[in-house]
Amino acid sequence: MIQLKNDTFLRALQRQPVDYTPIWMMRQAGRYLPEYRASRARAGSFMDLCMNPELACEVTLQPLERFPLDAAILFSDILTVPDAMGLGLYFTEGEGPHFERPVRTREDVRRLGVPDMATDLGYVMDAVSLIRRELDGRAPLIGFAGSPWTLATYMVEGGGSKAFARSKAMMFDQPDLMHELLAVVAEAVTQYLNAQVASGAQALMIFDTWGGSLTPRDYRDFSLAYMARIVAGLTREAEGRKVPVILFTKGGGQWLEAMAASGCDALGIDWTTDLADARQRVGSRVALQGNMDPCLLYASPDRIRAEAAAILASYGPGTGHVFNLGHGIHPDVEPDHAAALVEAVHELSRPYHGGVGG
Repeated sequence: MIQLKNDTFLRALQRQPVDYTPIWMMRQAGRYLPEYRASRARAGSFMDLCMNPELACEVTLQPLERFPLDAAILFSDILTVPDAMGLGLYFTEGEGPHFERPVRTREDVRRLGVPDMATDLGYVMDAVSLIRRELDGRAPLIGFAGSPWTLATYMVEGGGSKAFARSKAMMFDQPDLMHELLAVVAEAVTQYLNAQVASGAQALMIFDTWGGSLTPRDYRDFSLAYMARIVAGLTREAEGRKVPVILFTKGGGQWLEAMAASGCDALGIDWTTDLADARQRVGSRVALQGNMDPCLLYASPDRIRAEAAAILASYGPGTGHVFNLGHGIHPDVEPDHAAALVEAVHELSRPYHGGVGG
């Protein structure tokens, strides 16, 4: 077993002492990097990039070659699971993801089955294994999946949506059918994440991108309940150490207490929630990840450094904070600005952990 040279991220998620606040960035492997754009061009399409383990490994490692990040995250897409359930995922330039066979009726739901992780999603597991080998212990690898509610919205709508008209109509008019759909998706996601751990993932993250579109009651019933079900079914220890789990609901700042009771180890929060307030509300129950507005990376390096300082001060002394953006990095951000953020966080966070900083 390769020794992990930097486990700061894993220790922070478990609220253990660290020397500095670790940082990684959502969508850190992406279009803002010229080397990613070159790999994407070689692949031919986004899905070909995701489904080629060698190329997925290549782009996963690209941000770590540029920046001293404290974690790598598997390069993939949340929609690989519904694609493996037979819905026919494809991407249209400028329009995003679509499904050839959306889920609209009871018969559609009954036709769904949990994919075989070794065959239907074997390319993901091959990528995880390859990334772990190529990382050579320099940083831990995060595996991930979409939340059942988020995946269900794409499956029912047939693609992205702003109003979620079909999904919410099903939820309101046929709640039993929506629960049936969410149950099979939750089982698929549980098996998918466990397969990633078996292949080498050292932490897990569940992306609930569209949970914030729900009312508080519906969020608990149709989103959080199924994420908690997944957390309860996950492999929580591998290779002799704990596998921490992060839940992230975009726009979910009003539900942090309920999320903290789900059994997860950490909560991702976006920039609409004050970090000091979030820490006070969850106390010592979970770690927190976040929460800089991604648009701050358009600002000057000096302004980025000032914002990093403000966010670190907001969290305050002690462990349990993983610095991140409040959502994914935008594709037209200058890589040098991302570098300025990583450098600022590593330097300015040390005094909060008993070390010396600038």
